[in-house]
Amino acid sequence: MIKAVNETCFLITLSDQIDLSLTAQIAQLVKLIETELADALVDITPSYSSILVEIDLLKISPLVAEQQLIALSQQTSQASDLTGKLIELPVYYDMTVGWDLNKVACDNNLSVNDVINIHSEKIYQVCAIGFAPGFAFLAELNERINQPRHICPRAFVPAGSVAIADKQSAVYPSDSPGGWHIIGNCPISLFNIKHTPISPFKIGDRVKFTAINLQQFIDLGGKIIDEQ
Repeated sequence: MIKAVNETCFLITLSDQIDLSLTAQIAQLVKLIETELADALVDITPSYSSILVEIDLLKISPLVAEQQLIALSQQTSQASDLTGKLIELPVYYDMTVGWDLNKVACDNNLSVNDVINIHSEKIYQVCAIGFAPGFAFLAELNERINQPRHICPRAFVPAGSVAIADKQSAVYPSDSPGGWHIIGNCPISLFNIKHTPISPFKIGDRVKFTAINLQQFIDLGGKIIDEQ
């Protein structure tokens, strides 16, 4: 279903429920839209089950854009395979940077090492990008460390914080408020407007976390920031 949100935005909805099997279709549709609309595309924001498309009215009319989006959506109805790249990220799992690491362990009757091993042994899929520029929602978290969001979000979460919430994991690309449980920190910059691309993540990419020690963390530019 395609619905006009306003004069410049269209919402393409593939399902009314979160379904990881849609990720391949969404990834393919995003690529087709980026190619077809080209410089008439202002922004595109994919999620687990929908895509928000913003167009430039000076370069394309809403009617033409809607017709193109309908045609492109029909082309991806049978999409099933993901061809995204594998992104490997170093993570320092420690309570000095993973402010909720011990809590996650205690809440799930696990040791801290168990939490680290469970989180880092899996390859995650980029299923949505949003909340903040470069913030990639990664699925699906092992149910043994599932953790709800904090009832009261923190006013400050440092850039690089590796976090979990419900069935998802993510890395905060910049300093921001946040309500996810923080279990470590990645010292690699994941959002920079001076770089091309500004973020390494695209829908359909895969992410693998690798545990590193304190010295490796410092050597890669990591910093210990006290919880505020």
